[in-house]
Amino acid sequence: MAFSMKDKNVVITGGNKGIGAGITEVFLKEGANVVFTGRDEEGGKSFEDELKEKGYNAKFFKADVTSEEDTKKLYEYAEKEMGSIDIILLNAGYFPEISLEEMSVEDWDNVIGINLKGVFLNTKEGVKYLKDGGRIVVTSSITGNRVGNSSLVHYASAKAGVNGFIKSVALDLAKKNITINGVEPGNIMTPGMENVLGERYIENQERVIPMGYLGEPEDIAYAIMFLASDEAKYITGQTIVVDGGQILPESPLEM
Repeated sequence: MAFSMKDKNVVITGGNKGIGAGITEVFLKEGANVVFTGRDEEGGKSFEDELKEKGYNAKFFKADVTSEEDTKKLYEYAEKEMGSIDIILLNAGYFPEISLEEMSVEDWDNVIGINLKGVFLNTKEGVKYLKDGGRIVVTSSITGNRVGNSSLVHYASAKAGVNGFIKSVALDLAKKNITINGVEPGNIMTPGMENVLGERYIENQERVIPMGYLGEPEDIAYAIMFLASDEAKYITGQTIVVDGGQILPESPLEM
């Protein structure tokens, strides 16, 4: 089977809800062993129990991606539990809407910390555990890289930074035969999308997406799976847009 994840040992940050939960479940369904993280211990343990009831080999580890100490403990734990690490999926993200005028330094630091610093810390620590042929895949975004959003200046800046990080780090990791790539989701239907941005936002987005609907977490998971696969061994420093064609129209008149 192409793109098989059978018996692959995978670490997933932010893997207990939203897009991350979809990624976690898809990789487990395709035969991987998974250690996934989140800051919500109760929610993470509940999701772990749910996955184990389905017969999956999944373990939750509470970790803050902005903490160097937590990050070191995560990879020590993952190696101990699984024996080795083949794939690292960096998905933890945070996107609270706020205008530039109202944005505090703390708001900025929190979003940059989770979305960009977390990628740096986990990549720096994670590569110590990856063997020859290891894979890192980062969840980036079309926001900041393909489009702008006036209420997500901090998030857009972080995700643009993520893409620059991927390109530059790929040069170094290539010497170790480790690839790093990213997936840029468009608007994906998650509880976070619905709760944070609301029904009106979703309806407005559907009007400008050529496919006519928001994507699902599984759509992102399978794109990530390709980049994490053995078959993608000659791809590094790249990103794939998964957005239902959202960034394609030259103007609203196209829709």
